[in-house]
Amino acid sequence: MIKFLVLLGITLSTAAAAIAGTFRVAAYNVENYLDQPTETRHFVKADAAKAKIRETIKAINPDVLALEEMGSTNALLELRDSLKAEGCDFPYWEHVQAYDDSIHAAVLSKLPFTARRPHTNENFLLDGKRFEVKRGFSEVDIAAGTNFTFTLIGAHLKSKLTSPEADEAAQRLEEAKALRRIIDARLTADPQARLIVLGDFNDTRNATSTRAVIGQGKARLIDTRPAERNGDNQPNPNPRYEPRNVTWTHYYGLEDSYARIDYILLSPGLKKYWLPEETYIPVIPNWGIGSDHRPIVAGFKTE
Repeated sequence: MIKFLVLLGITLSTAAAAIAGTFRVAAYNVENYLDQPTETRHFVKADAAKAKIRETIKAINPDVLALEEMGSTNALLELRDSLKAEGCDFPYWEHVQAYDDSIHAAVLSKLPFTARRPHTNENFLLDGKRFEVKRGFSEVDIAAGTNFTFTLIGAHLKSKLTSPEADEAAQRLEEAKALRRIIDARLTADPQARLIVLGDFNDTRNATSTRAVIGQGKARLIDTRPAERNGDNQPNPNPRYEPRNVTWTHYYGLEDSYARIDYILLSPGLKKYWLPEETYIPVIPNWGIGSDHRPIVAGFKTE
């Protein structure tokens, strides 16, 4: 079986995943992973930060990794090559060049892509002015097994930094609506489509923009809510709320605060393949050397 898959151009790691019947998807904002300064971001990624990011990626060992705040294509390939030299090979990659000239959405994968649909020209009207979705959205179809494919859509919505052009929350909401239109188009074409929508949404679970991405009714996405594997396993004493386990993904230095602003969301058609016990936030010593975000991970089966 493995020999046959290799003849088709599928790597041994892909074959192993197909035989095992499981795969792991992660999202990670790598905080200004730049190989050269730009007009708006003036520092390149330090070697110590790069090493910590590689350590983190190797620790979670994802089959597919969606990245936010990636620099140029060269920066992505440097990370990919460095990981390969350390025994973590991602043969397939995608880099999305939208309106932002500094940071980008990207994907590294051990599993082969069967289609790519980068969204680089999304825009919206706000207060009579035309705005662009700065980082665009990645979208790739991925083969996780002989008869199992899914679609991954990666996003990095407008930050909470103030903008002279318009209200930052209003911009983020419009970007979220643009993302939701892509989701709705996929689910209208196929209500059972296997979608993973993930990335840095830059706001909390109940924010208007996050709720816009999640949606309503039959097309509502499932929030996997990764948490630390620290022994917390009890429900919230107040049944209205989620458990009190540790789910923060981002440290905001200005406010000295921690919040969950990174998500892995699933379409209803993928829910039955989701492995909640393989969905988590890794606890990495000195994680903050690499990024102000922690990665999130979700596991899936293909049968």
